[in-house]
Amino acid sequence: MMTRKFSLWAGLGIVGLVGCNLVGGDEAPGPGGSTDDSTVFTRRRSEPPKAVATRLTLKTFDSCQALETYIEDGAVQEMKVALDRIAANGGGPVAQRGGADFNQAGAAPTAPPGGLAAVPPPMSAGGSTAAAPSAYTKTNTQVMGVDEADFVKNDGQRIFVLSGRWLHAVASWPPQSLDRKWGIEIEGQPREMFLDEQGRIVVISEIFEAYKGGPQPPSAGAAVAGPVSSGPAVGIAAPCLADSAGGGGCGGGGAQVTTTKLTVLTTKGVATVEVSHSYLMPGRYVNSRRVGSSVRVVQSDDFSWPLGMRYYPDGKDTTIYGDKDRWKAAVDALRSENEKLIRARVLEDWIPKPRLVRRGNTVIPLGYGCSDFAYSSAPTRMGLLTVATLNLDSPEAQPARTSIVAQPGEVYASKDNLYVANRHWWWFPEAGQKDFTYLHKFDISKPDRAIYRASGGVDGYIVDQFSMDEYKGNFRVATTVSALIRNPQDPSGRSFTQEITNRVNILSEKTGELQMVGAVADLAKGERIYSSRFLGDRGFVVTFRQVDPLFTFDLSNPTAPKKVGELKIPGFSTYIHPLGDNHLLTIGTYVPDPTQTQPGVVRPVGPQRAVQLQIFDVSNLAMPRLAFTQLIGTSSGNSEALQEHKAFNYFPERKLLAIPFTDYMPAQRGANYWDTFVSDIRVFDVDPIKGIMPRGALSMKDVYAQNARQNWVWYYNPAVRRSVMASDPDGNDFVYAISDAGVRVANLKDLTKPLATARFAAPID
Repeated sequence: MMTRKFSLWAGLGIVGLVGCNLVGGDEAPGPGGSTDDSTVFTRRRSEPPKAVATRLTLKTFDSCQALETYIEDGAVQEMKVALDRIAANGGGPVAQRGGADFNQAGAAPTAPPGGLAAVPPPMSAGGSTAAAPSAYTKTNTQVMGVDEADFVKNDGQRIFVLSGRWLHAVASWPPQSLDRKWGIEIEGQPREMFLDEQGRIVVISEIFEAYKGGPQPPSAGAAVAGPVSSGPAVGIAAPCLADSAGGGGCGGGGAQVTTTKLTVLTTKGVATVEVSHSYLMPGRYVNSRRVGSSVRVVQSDDFSWPLGMRYYPDGKDTTIYGDKDRWKAAVDALRSENEKLIRARVLEDWIPKPRLVRRGNTVIPLGYGCSDFAYSSAPTRMGLLTVATLNLDSPEAQPARTSIVAQPGEVYASKDNLYVANRHWWWFPEAGQKDFTYLHKFDISKPDRAIYRASGGVDGYIVDQFSMDEYKGNFRVATTVSALIRNPQDPSGRSFTQEITNRVNILSEKTGELQMVGAVADLAKGERIYSSRFLGDRGFVVTFRQVDPLFTFDLSNPTAPKKVGELKIPGFSTYIHPLGDNHLLTIGTYVPDPTQTQPGVVRPVGPQRAVQLQIFDVSNLAMPRLAFTQLIGTSSGNSEALQEHKAFNYFPERKLLAIPFTDYMPAQRGANYWDTFVSDIRVFDVDPIKGIMPRGALSMKDVYAQNARQNWVWYYNPAVRRSVMASDPDGNDFVYAISDAGVRVANLKDLTKPLATARFAAPID
């Protein structure tokens, strides 16, 4: 069993500790809970951390006054527990100010409307005379029929790319005529987009507007984590604030708050585009899905605090420093002043209204119903989790929003239901605490609104969306569970160890609850889940510590799921893709088993680590078998497909796989940066019988060298990140490499000689 030691001091720094705890009951509850630390680490708490809510429910507000009161009660408590820490300092320096800085240094990037004319590399023959491709790839999604947003979308004839602040349209067929047709500037920072079957585009961007409130509590920028940050943290960003009094701004740009903008565009062919309308919705963009004409957007938002809020006594009277009684009295007075400011606000100060922007930039404020907001019986910190529905078939209707006072985590959606995870909030580590994740289910079968259905929870935390799956009315969830126990080797009692294990859980909706109906517990003690996939009545989980166990599960009986097989091999897989009914295609990292060698695998150059592709034979669940392994590049190699499934592009009609790949090749001292850097699309034949065979690489190095520089920035990264593949009736296969610098296409027969390149001009700093 793996145990990890950490001190309480370290735990405080990792977890961020001061938080708000909302506890439900028959009436809207008041939040509570905090920690304090002094020089000897004596704890002063308004209230101990709340236990996990084993029976989770959501309750809606019956009036706007009830909603406002609930928010203000929570704000008062979060403010008070923040000041508890200040009071315990006895007059020390300011502990923490503000939150995450949203302000971008310097002016926002702008790009010229035209492409960049340049001399292309040598081009080959081998184009297509077909009117349209016979088959082509789209965004790799988890569930068939449920689209996921990305910064690249295509329909076989056109490729749309978000680069910097620009949306570019590229005519992609026939491939030899690849050409950028137009570009349109998008307000804010574009994140992702959808392209539906009618040619409508929804661009999701974030804009940074002036923050009109006061400072967040000192902990508002901390990450939400488990007992000891045992899993991936959910970032809780706060407006940029120059000091605890809320004045001054940041980086010359002032305090800012994030608003999500949905820009709806209509296209005709590849030559014309028109902005139909847009929506401005308070909050940060988290995730989204599209089913038919309905776009579901998950957002997270912090509440705007009153102007004049302070989290440190007035420093004019320096005699209070070091005098604990006078210091405490000053902090108590500050609590009272802050509470008056909080109670004086109105609901719209806490929850701004969304806006509709019509053609001609006419801005129309939109309303919301207070009954669309709910609170949970689970401990959570202040903030809003919102599921917004945009029906593209009803352009005049405002997005319907369903909101929970909570913070969001991972998102999963089937055609009929959407699930949002929300981790239990432990703001102070104590022995016996264990990771726990709450799950909220929304009905999205209607095109105009997401309707809350049920809630439940599972031990542990969720690694990514592929750890969740809905099948025949049941919801399957794979989790890694960490629990805190006191370190027996530390007589002071100030440190803990972690006990780690894993579970596969099966839940079913019953009378408004997601109830546990079956589970497989205590898997791979001391290891963590790195990837999961549920396929029909089978499940697959990969854990890792020193070797990579692939576990197989029979889930045909949801009340009695069982582990039936296990295979241990070096390294680990981070993404699992179905390859027919009896095989899995995975990407991950090869790390050799320190105790043994793996027959038939050539170790990479340099340190023994590399990107790897693998095929597993799972026709016999009880005896899974590694069929083929392909190592890629050097120990410096990497692929975005390791972390982002949308970069993993499998073309089932042609049994081809394309992934973006970067590497740094050894070079002599003084060599040009671009001579050592590798970024391209790697293409492989994939066959469960014959194996994985490299077909070549499509590079854009000449474009990098002209358009880029070594210190890349957030809005311009010319590394190849996505691909599209298409074939014609004559059996020709074409590969498109896509980056912020443009799109390039080549015939698979010779990827070293592109057919055409559509270049995007680099944004101006």
